[in-house]
Amino acid sequence: MHPLSILLLGLAMSTDAFAAAVGKGAAMLRPRWHDAVRTGLVFGVVEAIMPIVGWALGSFAERYIEHWDHWIAFALLSALGLHMIWKALHQGEAAAGAPRTGLWAIALAGLATSIDAMAVGVGLAFIEVNILLVSLVIGLCTFTMVTAGVMAGRALGALIGRRAEIAGGVILILVGAAIVYEHVFAG
Repeated sequence: MHPLSILLLGLAMSTDAFAAAVGKGAAMLRPRWHDAVRTGLVFGVVEAIMPIVGWALGSFAERYIEHWDHWIAFALLSALGLHMIWKALHQGEAAAGAPRTGLWAIALAGLATSIDAMAVGVGLAFIEVNILLVSLVIGLCTFTMVTAGVMAGRALGALIGRRAEIAGGVILILVGAAIVYEHVFAG
């Protein structure tokens, strides 16, 4: 997998967490750096673990579907991307609610926003990729985006949250298309 594709994947996987962090920051009276870093760290660690879990699950099935693996990766990434776009366009502001600030609440929010990363991990099991590197990039992107999102949340509020999630969905679809291109035309 091309390094730019890995970076774009990391950014795409962090957009829903970023949107949640913007909402969290908007709901806080005055977000402080230690709150933002703590939230970013929890989200980043959870988001980094989930692709490995998905990759392990997908690796079991690889030998049965190796001739269609690139199409499966494309379908999973595209479906996730379309779902992110749909969710951003159809979810009301009231659905997000005011996020809680306890560690368990942050961990649960991190888990909720990282289910798509597990599905991406399943798709990545069917292509040749260093899953530890991809997971590290996803975790670092998420840490950075969530930390910035909490701090920017007060100023940005709901204005950018949905747009970031739409952009993340489009990026997932493009990464899926790049996987098919690399497998069909470059391989």
